[in-house]
Amino acid sequence: MSDFFRKLFSPITVTLDFIQKYFKSLIFLLILILVLAPAGTESVKPPNLAKVDLVGPITDPSKIVKELDDLAQEKSIKGVLLVVNSPGGAVAPSVEISLAVKRLKKRKPVVAYAAGTMASGSYYASIWADRIVANPAATIGSIGVIMEGMNIKGLMNKIGIKPQVVKAGKYKEAGTPFREWTKDERKEIETHVFDIYRMFVRDVAKARSLDPKHPEKFADAQIFLAEKAKSVGLIDEIGSIKKAEALTKTLSGVTEARWKEKSRFEQYMESFAEETTRTLVGQLRGWVIK
Repeated sequence: MSDFFRKLFSPITVTLDFIQKYFKSLIFLLILILVLAPAGTESVKPPNLAKVDLVGPITDPSKIVKELDDLAQEKSIKGVLLVVNSPGGAVAPSVEISLAVKRLKKRKPVVAYAAGTMASGSYYASIWADRIVANPAATIGSIGVIMEGMNIKGLMNKIGIKPQVVKAGKYKEAGTPFREWTKDERKEIETHVFDIYRMFVRDVAKARSLDPKHPEKFADAQIFLAEKAKSVGLIDEIGSIKKAEALTKTLSGVTEARWKEKSRFEQYMESFAEETTRTLVGQLRGWVIK
């Protein structure tokens, strides 16, 4: 019986042992870093350029918006490179990032780099950059809007489920998956989608000096490789990240590029967290397999 309980509570024991073994060392290292870091950086020149990563689906813009706004206020930073590899995402968060880039541009040069995918919402987020550079194989564009829904009425009938709805407002149920949309509901949804699309086209045309009367050339939801994207005016240059870095340096007017990096404390904490997770997961996996 005692062996059973020993095995049952071994994950907790492993965790406590880990903390007991390494907690004092962690505290000592943190104190050492905090004490030595200021003395080690007094003679080092502050960074004058910064990179901001926009990666993955766009859902919550708060972190990147704060980062952009903070860089706008950071006097030592003379230019910013926005590195993008995102398929896009929700409309409002994409616009929020776009407006943050626009605010930043008023304070200092901004270059956007399409590292892989700069499409839909992530392209929207990048349009106000002073220059857009793209990897030769990057996917760019997809300037369009989509809203999808399902009609699961047939499935619900088969399994014997009937929805009950109380609503106020003719269009409150527009988009429901429980039945086919009415003509009026579909028309209302289409109106909303096309309102967003017209806003998207208008902003792209204004930011990129394109003709909003001919969106079929650049904004019919097409996706382009870098060369074609440049020919229709969606980007400015084609090249590697090094070219984007060099352009940021040139536009910023700095003679020596000093890119902002995470502090040693931040790097250490990230490394420690990763190592801790790996260790604990490894121990727990071993316990489960046994």
